[in-house]
Amino acid sequence: MFKFNMYGRGFKLRAAITVACQMAFVLFGYDQGVFSGIVGNESFRAQFNHPNPSLEGIIVSIYNLGCFTGCILSFIFCERTGRRLAMWIAMCWIIVGGALQACAFSVPHIMIARFITGIGTGIETSTVPMYQSELCEAEKRGRLVSSEPLFVGVGIEIAYWFDYGMNFAEGSIAWRLPIACQVIFAFVVIGLVFGLPESPRYLYKHGKHEEALQVLCDVYDLPPDAPKIVKEQNEVLDAIAMEEENGAYKWSELFKRDHVQTGRRVFLAYGMQFMNQMGGINLVVYYIISVLQNNVRLDRNLALILGGCINAMFFFGSLVPTFFLDRMGRRKPMMWGSFGLGISMMLIAILLSFAGTSVEKPTASASITFFFTYMLIFGATANCIPWVYVPEILPLHVRAKGSAVGISSNWLWNFFVVMVTPTLIQNLKWKGYLIFMCLNFSFVPLIYFCYPETTNLTLEEIDWLFLKKGAVKESIQIQKAGGFGDDSEFRRPSRAVGTGSDIETKENESTEKMEAT
Repeated sequence: MFKFNMYGRGFKLRAAITVACQMAFVLFGYDQGVFSGIVGNESFRAQFNHPNPSLEGIIVSIYNLGCFTGCILSFIFCERTGRRLAMWIAMCWIIVGGALQACAFSVPHIMIARFITGIGTGIETSTVPMYQSELCEAEKRGRLVSSEPLFVGVGIEIAYWFDYGMNFAEGSIAWRLPIACQVIFAFVVIGLVFGLPESPRYLYKHGKHEEALQVLCDVYDLPPDAPKIVKEQNEVLDAIAMEEENGAYKWSELFKRDHVQTGRRVFLAYGMQFMNQMGGINLVVYYIISVLQNNVRLDRNLALILGGCINAMFFFGSLVPTFFLDRMGRRKPMMWGSFGLGISMMLIAILLSFAGTSVEKPTASASITFFFTYMLIFGATANCIPWVYVPEILPLHVRAKGSAVGISSNWLWNFFVVMVTPTLIQNLKWKGYLIFMCLNFSFVPLIYFCYPETTNLTLEEIDWLFLKKGAVKESIQIQKAGGFGDDSEFRRPSRAVGTGSDIETKENESTEKMEAT
């Protein structure tokens, strides 16, 4: 693959890598938000024979089914293509899909086009975080990964306000142009990636050691014999050697009940992304304008304005974990966030339940407040944490495949929520919000009893949270025999804060036993 370093070395190169990854997530957000202001457009509805709520849900949600397919394709082929080529392939899918959507004249046409666009987005969202994490400094990795959903919010806002402006245009240009403009972001990403290096881990794994070493030197602007370069190179080579020694981990072994509880941790990763979607976020992102028109009964112009303002809360809320996630922790924000989301959904349902009564207008208008609080709370909690938590909770030997399972959960349940929401809005009205209220409230005890805290623990220390007693005893015996020398690494797990389950008790007991030796 052609290589051309147009960004130099050191900070400039690292900044270019970050900007390219963030621009890819702006595109992701734009794709997520652009249809919200389109599905209610009269020209769009006339073009596709005024689809009923069920068909409308399928037209919109089939994009997420494409994302799921792209995710699976990424994990099958990404190791063959490399990270850069995978990002280019993703952009090509998006360009083709965007062009087909913009010129669609029938329901099958636009459904196929949205599915193709989704494939590109699925490959993109599976590859970009991995690429960035493999080319950034370890102490900044969590901050950078958690900031990516922030740029999803930027893309959503661009899409909403563009939809609002085009709402004043007549004819099909009002919806064809916003859809077509997603290809602009894709071409920008292609241009940015053109001058970026390949991941050094990918290069080392495929025997291109000299090129990988040069990438490390360019990224950190250091000579090959610098301690930092030597240390990172040795760590990568040791990890690759260990993977090759153990052999590939089969899909059938993902749910294995081994000494580090691999199966349980894969289920936790799947559940975290399930909570990310089933709290009702895409009811707001995709359909807030329809909700404001049909449930709150606002005119379309005001609904478009308020839709853009409500989704701005997504962006402002996401600033909190971007800067403070490592201080806040993972569990407490998720629990308080789920509780706050449940309260918001409950109050929306209560206020909308007065429809058809003498106090309908004031209470329906008051419900808008809690759409604002919902998006602000989601941005500050459930938006970023699942994307950080999933790779943290998984052991090394299944991190790639386990991440595939977690991300597949995101897209599958995203597809489900987006598909059924139009029917909920029209048929259940205010009662539909009670479903998401109950789900959000149920997540609080689920997180408390099942999910351990991982903040400020190394990946090896997180493994200690899941070690079974037999494995702990074996480690103690090895330590007694002098196999470990300094026992400091076994004391580190005592820094873990409460998990709300028997994990902490078992882990503390094992730590005390080892310290006693």
